[in-house]
Amino acid sequence: MRILIANDDGVLAPGLTALYDALSDYADCVVVAPHEDRSGASSALSLDKPLRPFTLENGFIGLNGTPTDCVHLGLNAFFEGSVDMVVAGINLGANLGDDVLYSGTVAAALEGRFLSRPAMAFSLVGRQTANLPTAAKIARRMVEAHQQLDLPPRTVLSVNIPNLPAEHIKGIRLTRLGHRSRAAKPVKWVDPRGKEGYWISVAGDAEDGGEGTDFHAVMQGYVSVTPLRVDKTHYEVFDHLGQWLENLD
Repeated sequence: MRILIANDDGVLAPGLTALYDALSDYADCVVVAPHEDRSGASSALSLDKPLRPFTLENGFIGLNGTPTDCVHLGLNAFFEGSVDMVVAGINLGANLGDDVLYSGTVAAALEGRFLSRPAMAFSLVGRQTANLPTAAKIARRMVEAHQQLDLPPRTVLSVNIPNLPAEHIKGIRLTRLGHRSRAAKPVKWVDPRGKEGYWISVAGDAEDGGEGTDFHAVMQGYVSVTPLRVDKTHYEVFDHLGQWLENLD
């Protein structure tokens, strides 16, 4: 079995190495990751420049592109036809609720949706690295048990792990995405030459973070596992929207 590992924190990120080390004795693991931090890249593909791979001494492949570029080339160029599963992470920082719309970690997993085995994205809810071993062990357990899953095609699992020592993790919970409130306003910035610029500000707090959501699970000390799909069609509004469109004819 061959697993393609990617991330959005970059090919030198400690979470990437932790994930590789956790899985490398379970499967033939290959790594393709951005050469720099591409957090927030979502599912962007680079269509305006050539993508140039380079190989590190440890065998990891770096790429001057996005997380989606990395998985796309990994599946269709570097290891064409030989990858069974895509696993992304371990991201340093949560990917909860609306975060999945922007997350390069989740996007990397989504690009592996065409494979027969479910893709997984792992995120540690915090920037500190002390509890990466805990996250790596959980990732190993879930990947190792994936063959018992019977999920619809193109299902991706987004896994968020509290930044806690292993003995403080209460368990694993199946969750839905919560929702954040509106983000804070961009921060205006003026450089020494008087030119204006803006920094994207912090994400909003949990607005829908009650029981059953990914927000609630991690706040209570549980690992959150949320199944995602690519189909964003809002089927519940079909009847009303269909009638509205008929009135426009």
